Amino acid sequence: MTDLAQILRKATQSLSRNSDTPLLDSQTLFAHVLDRPRAWVSAHPEFEPSADESARLESALQRLTKGEPLPYVIGQWEFFGLDFYVSPATLIPRPETELLVEYALQWLGKSRRKMLAADIGTGCGCIAVALSRNDLCVSVIASDISFQALKVASRNVERHGCAGRISCIQADLIPPVSVPFDLIVANLPYIPTGVLRNLAVYGKEPDAALDGGTDGLFVIRRMIDSALSCIAPGGLILLEIDPSQADSIQADLLQKLPTADVRILRDLAHHDRLVAVQFH
Repeated sequence: MTDLAQILRKATQSLSRNSDTPLLDSQTLFAHVLDRPRAWVSAHPEFEPSADESARLESALQRLTKGEPLPYVIGQWEFFGLDFYVSPATLIPRPETELLVEYALQWLGKSRRKMLAADIGTGCGCIAVALSRNDLCVSVIASDISFQALKVASRNVERHGCAGRISCIQADLIPPVSVPFDLIVANLPYIPTGVLRNLAVYGKEPDAALDGGTDGLFVIRRMIDSALSCIAPGGLILLEIDPSQADSIQADLLQKLPTADVRILRDLAHHDRLVAVQFH
């Protein structure tokens, strides 16, 4: 029989060709297949998987070595302290996007009244769910043009007990509403087309969730234009951007919205990461 230490060593060697964190990836994969915490995998090198477990480990490892992202292989990923279902129809949640949630929650927390928020291009629904789980006074409409992505988002809404506070709607950006939004948040595609085709992520995650057109701002500009008619007085629009786009998008917004407060917010690495548009 082959113990877990031997299998883990072999897996780590295989993944070192296409991963910067082969040991962590192997441990995460094994924890998922064996239905154990990752710490348990490290603490039990002598464990001998059954024939069925070994077969499932090998199958999952083959998918990884062929370049399939780890979150898609295990079917879920963590964001803002919560586990979310993901699929090839959705973008994989990134820790950088947690800044958007943190800022939105700070802003929401300044008001004691009930708020209506929109999460545009919701993907797996991680932003909408993180907001709803941490602020019970906010109702969220989560929209996406992809029906397959919305199916994943709906599963996550149910998983985290937010069905009464989040509505998933298929829409091209802003969903139709009868009342204005107090808050609009979005992590829309912002990678320039020419840049995307040279990135490792190209072809592994949905292009529609990454490709922002020639300068990366095509979808963001469309969303802002359509949002202006449905944002409430005193409302906030909060968008994730690429650091290289900060000056351009800020200049555009200041020209378009001279009476609004437009700010660029930096992440923990001191990169320009969010644009915040506060209306008066």
